[in-house]
Amino acid sequence: MTMYTTLKKLLPQTPSVSGREHGIREVLKELMAPLCDEITVDAMGNLICLKKGSAAAPAKVMLAAHMDEIGFIVNFIDDNGFLRVAPIGGISYTAAAFCPVEFENGTRGVLAVDADKKAGDVLRPEHCYVDIGARSRAAAEKKVKIGDCCALLPSITRLQGGRVAGRPLDDRAGCAVLVEIARRMAAPADDIYYVFSVQEEVGCRGARPAAYSIAPDLALIFDVTATGDVPSAKPMAVKLGAGVAIKIKDSSVICHTELVEELIEAARAEKIAAQCEILTFGGTDTSAVQMTGFGCRAGALSIPCRYIHTGSEMIDLADLEAAVALAVAYLKGEKK
Repeated sequence: MTMYTTLKKLLPQTPSVSGREHGIREVLKELMAPLCDEITVDAMGNLICLKKGSAAAPAKVMLAAHMDEIGFIVNFIDDNGFLRVAPIGGISYTAAAFCPVEFENGTRGVLAVDADKKAGDVLRPEHCYVDIGARSRAAAEKKVKIGDCCALLPSITRLQGGRVAGRPLDDRAGCAVLVEIARRMAAPADDIYYVFSVQEEVGCRGARPAAYSIAPDLALIFDVTATGDVPSAKPMAVKLGAGVAIKIKDSSVICHTELVEELIEAARAEKIAAQCEILTFGGTDTSAVQMTGFGCRAGALSIPCRYIHTGSEMIDLADLEAAVALAVAYLKGEKK
């Protein structure tokens, strides 16, 4: 199975907005079942898949990627059947405006903008609504109720040079990397816990209890990161297609210094395309895992991604392959 095929399997038509990840969790559970020894779902909804190691005293390694996506939750239905929605996660309303959305029950609509807004206006949540085509509140309530969640329609499109665009590549790309690592690590020396976490987009809430229950000796987090290679981008060294990005820091974490150096050295030794990442904003599950319990050696391997949190996120499949290759090479050669 190619990385592209795996990625397509992780873009189901059922939204998996933060706190409502059961749709994607079932897909991942099916993919991981033949690759692991134990699969559990904790109280938060994290999917934790354990592949037992062969060592006499195996270390505990946690590999994590979040499976939730940004979206919207219905908080009001007006007399004409229009749905007011609140954001779940970091929404760019400019990017999302007039895009089709889908609810868990299959109801579809369009995220529209109040008619008095002009081109160039800054859009806020209160300026937007979802139009499902209903003619009245009663008609809308037959399809959608307060508290229901929707997300922009998932998609994936092949582009030039091994690149793809679509959503939600944040962080289904990281999930696809974990699945492929599990395929290639059929007989690890250490116990490897593959964690597909919930609620990352609303404050890295799921990874913390997962890490607390595992108490890992080592953790690697897989998520997307921004790039500095598009017109007028904020200066940043990460480029699409230049390899996996080894995170040094972001606004929420300073990764374990020795672990960063070990990953860089492993990439050099194995001739794996890699680059260093310093992100001046945002954060991932890395910070939550690093500070859980007594703490652990935590780092992150990021997938460069253009246009994050839009309907057309873009990645390079070669960067995903590099992430898999570096993780496998490092885990197989790690000095205990």
